[in-house]
Amino acid sequence: MSKKKGQKYEQIIDAAVIVIAKHGFHQAQVSKIAKEAGVADGTIYLYFKNKEDILTSLFEKKMGVFVEKIRSHLAEEGAINKKIKLLVAAHFNQLEEDYHMAVVTQLELRQSKTELRIKINQILKGYLSLLDELITEGKESGYFSAEIDVRLARQMIFGTLDEVVTNWVMAEGKFPLKEQAEPVQKMLLNGLVGSVKD
Repeated sequence: MSKKKGQKYEQIIDAAVIVIAKHGFHQAQVSKIAKEAGVADGTIYLYFKNKEDILTSLFEKKMGVFVEKIRSHLAEEGAINKKIKLLVAAHFNQLEEDYHMAVVTQLELRQSKTELRIKINQILKGYLSLLDELITEGKESGYFSAEIDVRLARQMIFGTLDEVVTNWVMAEGKFPLKEQAEPVQKMLLNGLVGSVKD
């Protein structure tokens, strides 16, 4: 049974993010992760089954912390437009503050192995559910059109955020990601029409 807690677990997760970002998932040997974490190779296997388990575990942990944090901030906001703005800013801030994690999420999690993709998609469901809730709230409050398809709107919002971050990663972080938040917020909330709601 995996021990999913403790200082060494955290060290391994943090080391894996750095090693996978620097070398790519396929070249990120367990020995490299162990060295970066300052633990023996065998110690890794006390916490993780294999390299795929490390990748899915680090994503699960980081995504879980992010969703929990964003939910607590959203609970303090009333208006749906402010909640969407907060979510966009938080998404960009989180990844700009951890470039290695951004590389992992945008490039290394896009693995071709079906089993791995399924696990990653399962972990992502918590975030996608949060988007669904916000869109539904927007429809119910009358801020969004009642005709909006929640699933399609979620795909468009997540896809937009994902693409902006991917472009930032591909540019090796050479422009401030956080500065993209406001134009993206405006486009998501106002669309491409001339007359807009704030």
